[in-house]
Amino acid sequence: MTPDGTDEMAPDRPSAPERRPGADRPAGADRSAGALERHSTGQVSTKTSRDVDTAAEEEPARELDTAAAQEPPAKDEEQPGSARRRRPLRTSLIVLAATVVAAAVGIAATGTLGGDGTDSASAAPTGPPATAKVERTTLTDSETVDGNLGYGDAQTVQAPASSTGTGDSGQGGASGGDKGDGILTWLPEESKVIKRGDTAYRVDEQKVPLLYGSFPLYRTLKSGTEGADVKMLEKNLRALGHTGFTVDDTYDSATAEAVRDWQDDLNREETGEVRPGEALVAPEARRVANVTATPGAALNGNLFSWTGTERIVGVDLDVQFEDLVDKGTEATVRLPDDTTVKAKVTDIGTPSTSKGDDSGSGESDSGSGGSGGNEDPTLPVELTVKDQKGLGRYQAAAVEVTLKAETREDVLVVPVNALVARKGGGYAVEVVTADGTALRPVKPGMFADSRVEISGSGIKEGTVVGVPK
Repeated sequence: MTPDGTDEMAPDRPSAPERRPGADRPAGADRSAGALERHSTGQVSTKTSRDVDTAAEEEPARELDTAAAQEPPAKDEEQPGSARRRRPLRTSLIVLAATVVAAAVGIAATGTLGGDGTDSASAAPTGPPATAKVERTTLTDSETVDGNLGYGDAQTVQAPASSTGTGDSGQGGASGGDKGDGILTWLPEESKVIKRGDTAYRVDEQKVPLLYGSFPLYRTLKSGTEGADVKMLEKNLRALGHTGFTVDDTYDSATAEAVRDWQDDLNREETGEVRPGEALVAPEARRVANVTATPGAALNGNLFSWTGTERIVGVDLDVQFEDLVDKGTEATVRLPDDTTVKAKVTDIGTPSTSKGDDSGSGESDSGSGGSGGNEDPTLPVELTVKDQKGLGRYQAAAVEVTLKAETREDVLVVPVNALVARKGGGYAVEVVTADGTALRPVKPGMFADSRVEISGSGIKEGTVVGVPK
C-alpha cells in the first residue's frame, strides 16, 4: 500500500489494451433528453461471473457499507440524499448493474484489476484508455415524454330545457315554452372567443349572452328570490357596469332595476326578471371549437362545443412515471420547430386504462390527446404555458415535454461508465495519480444525463478518473 492509503497496483501486470466500445454507454441508458430508460426485471443480467476478486484489505475508515449493493432495496426505500420517493432507484440499480458488468469484463480483460484478492493492480504503462475529471455541478433528473398542444377538452352547449311550470309567459325558445320553441337566427363561428356579456347565440333575434359562474340558471329570478344564483347574477351585473344595488343573495327592487337596464342593453323586453335560457353560464371566457347547429333550425339538441381560451399541453403519462409530477412541477415543451417554452403542471387526473374508442367523438384539438387503443394505464396531466406568444401560431401540435423530477445542487459527478464494480459489493472509480492508478471506493447518489453523483474519501473536484474509450 502507498503512503497515501491508496491501493498500489502490482507492477508485473501486462499493458491494458483498449476497452470494449460497448462499455461507453451503460445498458438501458436513454439516448434522449438525458433520461435513463426503464427496464423490467430480467432485461439486464446483474450476474458478474467474470468479475475478479477485488476485495481490499480491511480498512474500516474507507470501506463502504455494501449491504445495500448486495441486496436490492425495498420498493419504497429512498436513496440517500433524496427527499422524495425515488422513482429511479430500481431503474438506476438495473442500469448500474449493466454498467458495472461491462466495466468488470473490460477490466478483467485488460488486467487492470488483479485476481489476488486486493483492490490494487499494476499501473498500465499508458494508463486508462480515456479519462474524465470529477466535476462539481447541479444534477437534474428528468424524463422526456410525448404531449399534445391544444385547447383542452371541449364541452357541448345544448339548447335550454323547457321553462314551463315557472308561471312565465313564453318569450321565444331562449326564455320559455317547450324545448325547441324558437328558431336559431345566429350562431358563432369556430375559434370565436366569447367573453362575459358577449352574445353566445340568438333565438328569434333575441341575444343570449354569456355570464360567468359555476352553475347554470335553473329558475326564474325576480323580486323576493334568494340564493347563490342571485348573488352570481348580481356579480355579473356589477362587472358589466350596472350599479345601484348590493351584491348579496337577495333579489330586491334595486336588483330588478339593474336587470331592466341590462335587458335594455340587450334589446330585450325590460321585465326586470331573468328566466332560465336567457343567458349561458361558464366559469370564464370560452373559445368555440365546433358548431353543430345551423341558423334557421329549431332551438333543440346540441348547438356547439367550446373550450378554454388558452392553449395548454396534455400528457397521457405512463403510471410508472407518476412520481415525476406534482402540481407546480416545471417542464420544458419543445415545439415542432425546435423552439421551447416553459410550462407548469396545473392539473393531474386519475389513472385510467384506454382500450380504444371507435366512436369518433371528441375534439381533434383536445389538449389531452388519445392513447390510440393503448391498454396500459395512463395518468392524464395538464400543463399551462404562461408565455402564449412563445407557442407561435400552433393551434394543435404534437410536442415533447421534459419533466424535471429532482435537482441536486453542488454535487460531485462523473460519467456513469466511470463506476467499477467491486467483487465484495459496492463501487469504485479508477483514480489517476502521479504514481499510476488506484481504485477508490465511492458511494453513488442520483443518476441523470448519463452522469452519477459520487462521494468518497479522496474524491474532490478535478480528480482525474479512468473511463472506457
